[in-house]
Amino acid sequence: MSLTPSNMLPLGTYAPAFELPDAVSGKKRSLANITSGKKATVVMFICNHCPYVVHIIQKLVEVAKQYQEQNIGFVAISSNNIIKYPEDAPDKMADFAQQYGFSFPYLYDETQQIAKAYQAACTPDFYVFNSDLHCIYRGRFDAATPGNGVPVTGKDLSQALEAILANNPIVTTQLPSMGCNIKWKD
Repeated sequence: MSLTPSNMLPLGTYAPAFELPDAVSGKKRSLANITSGKKATVVMFICNHCPYVVHIIQKLVEVAKQYQEQNIGFVAISSNNIIKYPEDAPDKMADFAQQYGFSFPYLYDETQQIAKAYQAACTPDFYVFNSDLHCIYRGRFDAATPGNGVPVTGKDLSQALEAILANNPIVTTQLPSMGCNIKWKD
């Protein structure tokens, strides 16, 4: 594990399209069928084994459910090399999603091309796109990390989503997420 910060995709970047298999249903899911009719879309890069993801996952699922009820789409993507990290394989992703009650798709990016398109660097890594699919937030869930004693609240992500719902400007001072580096293929 190597502590890695987000690359901080430039604000205003148009969301790269994708079509990836959902580890739970086995069906292909695209950005278009996650965002249709939504006020915003949250794209998250996570994985099963990362202690930074495990630390926030229960609150993340709670936050996602809360905002999905308000027409904000959520999708999680795992891009890790499963040859070196078999605990992140699609069958294990399905178990993880069911264990934590995911209300959003958990997609597998086998080629890692989608992670590269989003400039994802770590898990967890969060991106919020408005209804026009332009990036308006990227960075951390909140200040909590394993061992720092800060409660897991989802404050940073939630503030961005609340601003969208209230038609208010998103704060431009955004802090990078910190977590395990994405496990790239050689």
